Amino acid sequence: MVVGAGGVAVGAEHEARAGAAAPARREVARGLLASVAALALAPVVAASRPVPSVVEADGGSFDEVYRGRRIQGVFVPVVGREAAEDGWRITIDGRPLHLMRRADGTWLSMVDHYTSYRTPLEATRAAVDEIGPGQRLQDPAPGMGHPMGGRDGVRA
Repeated sequence: MVVGAGGVAVGAEHEARAGAAAPARREVARGLLASVAALALAPVVAASRPVPSVVEADGGSFDEVYRGRRIQGVFVPVVGREAAEDGWRITIDGRPLHLMRRADGTWLSMVDHYTSYRTPLEATRAAVDEIGPGQRLQDPAPGMGHPMGGRDGVRA
């Protein structure tokens, strides 16, 4: 039974509003479904793209004078079961600087092991900044404990 008020049937007015709102709800639901699908596929798409290796990102080597010190670095890959030992061979004025790769992909040096750096070059420059003028890295002694020796591997 439809009751009229002011010339318009009350039941018909409700049906008209419900019919107009239904497509809007469907459009919102489709939009949300598309957004959820895009978010679900984003990691798959990101993982399928090739990630530049450390060598590609950093050029594989560097050789420059930074603050009056010659810094050199070369990426040395190891083939076989020792592949976990891949890494950079870094020297400051001809003396070795040990770098370590962190789990998040950043680098730290034995001179400045409290701060992480995006690239081996940045870590090496930071080590030069930390060493300061008039000091140099110690040569590692065979069979001795700390590979850099002394106070953070620095000797006056």
